[in-house]
Amino acid sequence: MVDCDNASPEALEYALHMVAQFGRVVLRRGYGNHSTLANRWQEALVRLAFTPCLQYQYAAGKNTADIALALDAMEAMFDSRADTFCLVTSDSDFAYLCRKLRERGATVFIVGEAKTPDALRNASDQFFAWQRPEPSLAGTDSVELKPASPSKAPAKRRPKTLISAVTLLAGDTEDGRVGLGALGQYLKRTDPGFSAKVYGHATLSDMVRTYPDLVMTQEPGTGFWVSLKPKSEPKSAGAVATVI
Repeated sequence: MVDCDNASPEALEYALHMVAQFGRVVLRRGYGNHSTLANRWQEALVRLAFTPCLQYQYAAGKNTADIALALDAMEAMFDSRADTFCLVTSDSDFAYLCRKLRERGATVFIVGEAKTPDALRNASDQFFAWQRPEPSLAGTDSVELKPASPSKAPAKRRPKTLISAVTLLAGDTEDGRVGLGALGQYLKRTDPGFSAKVYGHATLSDMVRTYPDLVMTQEPGTGFWVSLKPKSEPKSAGAVATVI
């Protein structure tokens, strides 16, 4: 469900590629006023088989398209036509809709630009950042769609949130460790935009290996496990080393 008054047509293909990994996309709708859908969005909606949901605004400044999108989303959920939703928007006004859908058991994804407020990001199950493509220097009409990422690889970083997550999840277990998959799911739930690539790592396992305070082990049949490295016992203050 696309907020055409807020999003860009170039984001459509990227959004479809992201949500295709979670299932079949059976409902495709673009919401906007007459001038928006007739001009910028017409070609993209037709080409990608989206149903244009035209909303006439009889008074200036009214959020007619936003209200229609929200009502149709709730209707689709209550009619059991969908249990997973993807909103293409950067408008934080949809944060309440996301929360209501999730309260009813639905899964919600957001595709938005880097400017998307945290209020909307954190109201979703997962946030996908889309970067507006740079204008073509060759003057062609072709557009390259790509996820948000800087021109060069980001520097590798080790956020403290990962240490805190392992401490929390492994602290209540008998063996003091947490599965790598469960760790990744927790990080996604606490920060829908979390990705190891954002911190310069190819995968979460590669990221974990860079932490000197973490230990990752692999067991056949059960996968990877992460735990805190045991702290070495401090030497006694009166101990004297003897060399023979």
